[in-house]
Amino acid sequence: MPLPIEEYAMIGDGHTAGLVGRDGSIDWLCFPCFDSGACFAALLGGAENGRWLIAPREESTTVSRRYREGTLILETDYETASGAVRVIDCMPLSNKRWDVLRIVVGLRGRVAMSMELIIRFDYGSIVPWVSRRDGTLFATAGPDTIELHTPVHTHGEQMTTRADFEVGAGERVPFVLNYRPSHEPDQGAIDAESTLVQTERHWQGWSRRCRFECRWQDAVLRSLLTLKALIYQPTGGIVAAPTTSLPEHPGGVRNWDYRYCWLRDSTFTLNALLLAGYTEEAQAWCGWLLRAVAGSPADMQILYSVTGERRLEEREIPWLPGYLQAAPVRIGNAAAQQFQLDVYGEVMDTLHLARAAGQELQPHAWRIQRALLDFLGSHWQEPDEGIWEVRGPRRHFTHSKVMAWVAFDRGVKAVERYGLEGPVEAWRRTRDQIHAQVCEAGFDVKRKCFTQYYGSTALDASLLLIPLVGFLPADDPRVRTTIAAIERELIVDGLVLRYRVDTATSVDGLPPGEGVFLPCSFWLADCLTVTGRRAEAEALFERLLALRNDVGLLAEEYDPRSGHMQGNFPQALSHMALVNTARLLSLAPDQINEPDRKGERPATAKATP
Repeated sequence: MPLPIEEYAMIGDGHTAGLVGRDGSIDWLCFPCFDSGACFAALLGGAENGRWLIAPREESTTVSRRYREGTLILETDYETASGAVRVIDCMPLSNKRWDVLRIVVGLRGRVAMSMELIIRFDYGSIVPWVSRRDGTLFATAGPDTIELHTPVHTHGEQMTTRADFEVGAGERVPFVLNYRPSHEPDQGAIDAESTLVQTERHWQGWSRRCRFECRWQDAVLRSLLTLKALIYQPTGGIVAAPTTSLPEHPGGVRNWDYRYCWLRDSTFTLNALLLAGYTEEAQAWCGWLLRAVAGSPADMQILYSVTGERRLEEREIPWLPGYLQAAPVRIGNAAAQQFQLDVYGEVMDTLHLARAAGQELQPHAWRIQRALLDFLGSHWQEPDEGIWEVRGPRRHFTHSKVMAWVAFDRGVKAVERYGLEGPVEAWRRTRDQIHAQVCEAGFDVKRKCFTQYYGSTALDASLLLIPLVGFLPADDPRVRTTIAAIERELIVDGLVLRYRVDTATSVDGLPPGEGVFLPCSFWLADCLTVTGRRAEAEALFERLLALRNDVGLLAEEYDPRSGHMQGNFPQALSHMALVNTARLLSLAPDQINEPDRKGERPATAKATP
């Protein structure tokens, strides 16, 4: 049975990532890419679906773990009656090979250890053919081969590779797992100890480049490291999470594949990277974005693969029972075919932010932006599926219209500030038309707040973005009453729901129930800050920081009743929001620039180049 979500830590190599449990088991790992088939899928089933366990044979009295400072190298310490042992886990960074490095270190006494390796390719469905040669184990099936290198004697037992060994104080026992395409020749083993040193130097060197310092430095740096690990190094794309189908509700059906790149996350991603001074990663992300959206604006998707692929057909994996029986398990994401107006605003906002930060965009960037605005000018009045990718009917979602306004506003600013050419007067008229429509049709006069969609009385946490994107200033009465309504109706134990899903009439057409949404809770902290409620904002931010697990990671959602994280993990958007909120709270009150009605973004989304 898999552990609670918060009991996992992530290791990664810039191509893919694995989840390591407190019990010493790697229960999720896809090779060679984030969205490849998993060779360890116990997270969504059981040990029989693939895992790699290294742990003491006797019960541990205490387990503690941490990342080495400024790295993604995980250290887990086990105390037993016989002594103490440490397991070091990491994935060396390389563009030439894929390895998982595990080193068992004796700390005290002499501890009996067990190793259990169950390789199951294609999400736990394929048992490989296993052979041995010159002390190396080879597991092959179809296009995939995994090699295990270790000085420890291993043996096969019931389709499982096992080993029993002991480690004494000062002893170090290495295990190296290498993946390669099965048609390619053996790569040979890496030297475990020197590779560990090189990996630590690489991560710490990257961490030292961080230019953003604040009182929450450790939390910010851990979030930045997490984001870095979710970037697909060859292209610069960043996945929303390294997992699929971790449920948003225990035993429920809200189980989605997040191993893709969402355009919606682009502004948040770029801002977090630029705030910390990671201009290379920001430039790479912009490059990925421009390549992904190139082509006809009518064909623009809301998400793509890390390489920019568009065909992400969703299908179910029937042989996996799902995390704690939350089925179905899905791979691919049908939301790629949805129409969502807001992504046009996010793309335009991202490129506006990049120019403001001095990023050098590709020459064709403005041509793409103009094409997007041309398309949006003819389609912004259409209903869409909205920010939450509802699988119910299309509606005129208020947030979607606000972001359409953002798209034209940033187009106008590109002409006004950077001398780019375009039909600026037409864009101004459209911007004003959208603004007037949202303020009339998206605002409930009786309730004195903006609503989820035109004609609705329901609330939606995405409305918190209205002052943050500059649609209205923070001191506008409509902004303040909307924030107040969200605080009254969408708060559970001090944290924010996306919208109410506790009735059968929920907008998304799915069964009721999900946790509080952590990115929305950070957005509320931002709104409290820009409206002058700094003490409340800091209290909420500290509450959110306290929800991180013992190694500083956040999922997408949290269940205040059970105290467990929910949804895919770790979630990039949660960590982006953490960085951006820390930045805003680090500013003096007079440094927070209120937006005007023409849409000047406040400091919450301004990176300092």
